[in-house]
Amino acid sequence: MCTDCPRRLADDLDRAFPEFLAHHQDLVYGIALRSTKRPADAEDLAQDAFVRAYRALQTYSPGRIRELRTRGWLAAIVGNLGRNRARRKVSAMADLESVAEVRSDEAPGPEQVVEGRESAAAWRARLDALPMRYRRAVELRHISGLSYPELAEALDRPLGTVKSDVHRGVRLLREALMNETRDESHEVAR
Repeated sequence: MCTDCPRRLADDLDRAFPEFLAHHQDLVYGIALRSTKRPADAEDLAQDAFVRAYRALQTYSPGRIRELRTRGWLAAIVGNLGRNRARRKVSAMADLESVAEVRSDEAPGPEQVVEGRESAAAWRARLDALPMRYRRAVELRHISGLSYPELAEALDRPLGTVKSDVHRGVRLLREALMNETRDESHEVAR
């Protein structure tokens, strides 16, 4: 986390913004990709989010910039832009093959790639089945890695509420996984 970013932005926005952008681009792109499901659309959304952030920072006083929690603030911007775009345009579901990642020191074999894609698809389906309130909270907390205060700022909800939403979302995911496991074991027993 860049704790020095707000001070640098407040001191010299134009000079500090490229470093700020580089520091937060993965976070913004990750949120955008989960929102749009398509890499090209995610790139556009991330770019728009940074343009909006820059324009907003131009209007803020140095004191306000210094107090800014940048990760939560950026997450709110990209989340709001993603929702606004989704309202205007119905996007086709992305092929999870482009989102699934298999990390290993060795190159994965075909079986590992297929298993990774199937696992990513299964988790994506479980996440998509959650009510939006819980899904956004879980994604921002456990996938994007936002802290609870950043999450509260991004979702514009009280801290206790976002903690509760994350807890309930994780509980629902756990229940979905347990139900799937139970169903599979019943089928094997037949």
